[in-house]
Amino acid sequence: MLLVTGGCGFIGSAFVLEWLRHSDEPLVNLDLLTYAGHLGNLAGVAEHPAYRFVRGDIADADLVGRLLAEHRPRAVVHFAAESHVDRSIAGPLAFVQTNVLGTARLLQATLAYWESLQQPEARSFRFLNVSTDEVYGSLEPDEAPFAETRQYEPNSPYSASKAAADHMVRAWFHTYGLPGLTTHCSNNYGPRQFPEKLIPLVIHNAIKGLPLPVYGDGQQVRDWLHVNDHCSAIRAVLERGAPGETYNIGGRSERTNLTVVNTICSALDTLRPRADGRGYAGQITHVEDRRGHDRRYAIDDRKIAAQLDWGPATHFDTGIRDTVKWYLGNAAWVESVTSGSYRQWIEQQYPTPRGA
Repeated sequence: MLLVTGGCGFIGSAFVLEWLRHSDEPLVNLDLLTYAGHLGNLAGVAEHPAYRFVRGDIADADLVGRLLAEHRPRAVVHFAAESHVDRSIAGPLAFVQTNVLGTARLLQATLAYWESLQQPEARSFRFLNVSTDEVYGSLEPDEAPFAETRQYEPNSPYSASKAAADHMVRAWFHTYGLPGLTTHCSNNYGPRQFPEKLIPLVIHNAIKGLPLPVYGDGQQVRDWLHVNDHCSAIRAVLERGAPGETYNIGGRSERTNLTVVNTICSALDTLRPRADGRGYAGQITHVEDRRGHDRRYAIDDRKIAAQLDWGPATHFDTGIRDTVKWYLGNAAWVESVTSGSYRQWIEQQYPTPRGA
């Protein structure tokens, strides 16, 4: 069986759903249910005989130790993290607490469990750390994409906290032998993403008739990876990856933020036209750029392609249209996660211009 941390979040819940769709192997999901963790993400498998949910903190070493001893997993898949750059700028210490100290305590509890295993269980055990390409910093327009050998240059409290977690996974492998692996993914998108991230925020605001905020000139470039492709890559790393290694996972879909927003608007123009006949692109509003905003991310995925025979299966244009359809068809889910605290955050982050 597997122990998954943060399985009620966006990527974690997609992994849980995909795992139970492809396998009967049991899975325990440990999640603290912070603002971005939502039980509704996994409502469809809540009664699945191979699934168990436990509410708790990865920093609670006693709880983690009990779960490991009780369920004796063959792997820990670590998604749990504070993950939004804007929130890390507003409150960095929460990111240090979860991403740095939480990961360290999770590693220490896992190490004690792993050292108690007999062979061959100890040899086959894996600790998979799900990280981000943001640890590498920012690329120039014509610079080569991020390879696994690129030095770390994190530019936000979020990416710095994830870089620290990556370094600890590496240290626990080299110092103690704990068989850890790390993946660095590009920007994810797809169903059930909390509407503070660009794509669901734009969809939500568009159909509400609200401004579609674009930072600065909107020419920041990201590589977009469908969350289901990300999950298939994680399964490949879990099954065939070598302990101590790092694997970059990308969608081979570099787009500027402004292009992404316009693509969403075009999809909405077809799927849910505005009553006044105008295009949604008219709602685009450029706002002050984010502090320390990285200009470009791009992924070199040749290592995972060559060594693990993995590549993305979802074309961005198809994936974004399917994502828009999902949000349009799941208004109750959107309403359930866009609570008063969410609205307060959005109003604080993207204040309405005077006179608007």
